[in-house]
Amino acid sequence: MDSNAASAQAILSRDDHLPFHRKVTYAFTDMSGNLLYCIISSYMLYFFTNVFGMTVGTAGTLLLVGRVFDAIGAPTMGFLIDHTHSKYGKSRPWFLWMSLPFAVFVWLLFTTPGLTGTAKLIYAGVMYILADLSYTAMSTPITSVLPNLTSNPDDRTLANSIRLVGGNVGNFFAVTFIIPLANVLGGANKQRGWSLAVGIYAIVALILLLIAFFDMREKNIEKNEVITIRESLKAAKSNWPWILIVGANLIYWTAFMVRNSTLAYFFQYNMGHESYISLFNGFSIIQVIGMASVPLFVKFMKKWGTTVFMLVLTCVGQAIIGFAGTNVTAMLVGWCIACIGSGSACTMFFGMVGDTVDYGEWKNGIRANGFLTAIGASFCIQMGSGFGSFIPAQILKGFGFVAGAKTQSASSLTGIRFAFVWLPIIIYAFSIILMVFYRKWEKHEPIVRRDLAKIHAAEAVEAEAK
Repeated sequence: MDSNAASAQAILSRDDHLPFHRKVTYAFTDMSGNLLYCIISSYMLYFFTNVFGMTVGTAGTLLLVGRVFDAIGAPTMGFLIDHTHSKYGKSRPWFLWMSLPFAVFVWLLFTTPGLTGTAKLIYAGVMYILADLSYTAMSTPITSVLPNLTSNPDDRTLANSIRLVGGNVGNFFAVTFIIPLANVLGGANKQRGWSLAVGIYAIVALILLLIAFFDMREKNIEKNEVITIRESLKAAKSNWPWILIVGANLIYWTAFMVRNSTLAYFFQYNMGHESYISLFNGFSIIQVIGMASVPLFVKFMKKWGTTVFMLVLTCVGQAIIGFAGTNVTAMLVGWCIACIGSGSACTMFFGMVGDTVDYGEWKNGIRANGFLTAIGASFCIQMGSGFGSFIPAQILKGFGFVAGAKTQSASSLTGIRFAFVWLPIIIYAFSIILMVFYRKWEKHEPIVRRDLAKIHAAEAVEAEAK
């Protein structure tokens, strides 16, 4: 880099450190989202069958159809972000605009009016789609805003790790306490209990999201011109690292949701202890150990190697659960191992999709933060969640599961066990294969960063001269 470019790079780096308090409030965005979304992802199938009163086949189909609508909404949201212009930036204002709709729609989803037949299904379907669309509109900016908070790669990695830890805290409170709180507030009336409990969570989520909005700042460190839909699509052309991340992340979320959506059934019917649902979900907080240690693993194993290692660790944990029989202690050990692995892998995918934005700019000259991160993150979550709910629902239906029954047949118990323990391992394996191929592109990242630094430095010099 010549002296002028070096000087310009210094200008770019000046005051580009992301303060710790903003790393924490950035984490509030994911904490808020997970506080509500993890109730949907972990208990929606269970709620529809055992509280709302649907058959498992109907519930599974509704969840898949709803996710298809929401998955379409993800790239749309990406385009909207790329076309957003406000004094708050491109991504940040969406936290303000969507905070209230997100909280309200999720609360309405778990509020069951006295409807029957077709009206009941329509209400459930509409509220499910609205809740998920509002989540997409709120969560997509969480990933797209990161490249514009700082250009410092170390700050990005640390901020992303803290964000995922915050998200895991939200997940912990969502999956651990929602059923006990609903039981306390509703007593024998489960529908009333769920409505009140989710309403409390919605208020907390709204407050967290507003705090994050008011503290966050987007910096003008990237190109900020309007990007057309055609240009956004061009940013994905030949962007092989992005294609691999999208495929691997979609498969990851499918496997993750297969496990989560069948957990409640497994412990209620196979283990005979409904209290184990909150117990095991509570222990999922242990995955913050893996999330917090991700930057250290990356230093020694690179990003692709860390992701592969964590996915393998997840499969090992799942296998321990499968071989534990009725030994709850051994099962809990396997669960903790699986959670550490899956939580850390999730952290890696969110971090790497931001790197593919850099590659898209280097390869095609277009920086489409919104579109690329929307597909790489929100689309994968929504579509993977749809597959991850539909597939086990159809398996349970095929094995004779009866919604709301106090006990299940031996065949049904076999289906539940397969869906909860072994099916996720099979699906995770495909994600591992794709991440092995990602190794080639990670080796290319220093060249991408070097060339972009020169380009941005030259732009800074030109801007200073005007």
